[in-house]
Formats: sequence, structure tokens, C-alpha cells
Amino acid sequence: MINTAECMWRTDVAAWCHWGRGESVHGVFRAELRLHAPADGGRRVPVPGRGVLRPLWHLGGRTPAGDPDLLVARVWVESAPELPPGSTGSVRLSPLSPMLWRHLRPGMTITMHEGRPAVATATVIEASHPG
Repeated sequence: MINTAECMWRTDVAAWCHWGRGESVHGVFRAELRLHAPADGGRRVPVPGRGVLRPLWHLGGRTPAGDPDLLVARVWVESAPELPPGSTGSVRLSPLSPMLWRHLRPGMTITMHEGRPAVATATVIEASHPG
């Protein structure tokens, strides 16, 4: 299906197929993302919807020095082309290191960083793992 979509210049469909293939291999991580308002230090531009943004996430872990252990994951906004500043929406996350995300469970809160301070919080709504 990916090759067919690419041959038909359906880059949006091909991107979604690539994303789905990654989820089938590494698991599904979905969350309700609440972007902080720009006045509160949040993003001033929308979160692009198709897996382009690769922010850092704090899942609760700490480095040996005691700093937050930040991990990278791409963001796919569900049911919208983007998520405006200060808004809330459902997202899918594609971690760079999915094994480090396996402890997540629905109801857990994680934070999104693009520097300091955090620019969003997210509540996990689904965390499933293959196998």
C-alpha cells in the first residue's frame, strides 16, 4: 500500500502507512496533549499534525546526575492537520527508543519539552506493545 500511495503522489496516505507500520512493530502510544498557552511559556506556533515534530518527553525518569531523563518521540495529531497553541487534542507518539516507553500506562502524565520549561503535558490514553 505504501508503494501504491507513493506512486499516486498521495504523500499523506503514504506517511500514515509508514506511521502504522511503525506502530505495528513498536507499539501504539496515544495521549491527550494539552499545550500550554503562549503567555505561560507554551508554543507560539501550532504543532504540525503529520509526525514532523520531534520534541523531547519527560516520562518520569532521572539521569544519574538527577536531571530529567528526556526522550525523543515524533507527534502525529489525530483528526486535525495541526494543534493550535494553547489547545488540547489527541496525539499518537512514535518514540525513538520505544523500549524505554514500555512502562507507560493509561492515566500517566508525561511532559513535552522544547527547551525549558515544559511546553505541554499529556495524559496517556493508550499504550500497547506488540508480542
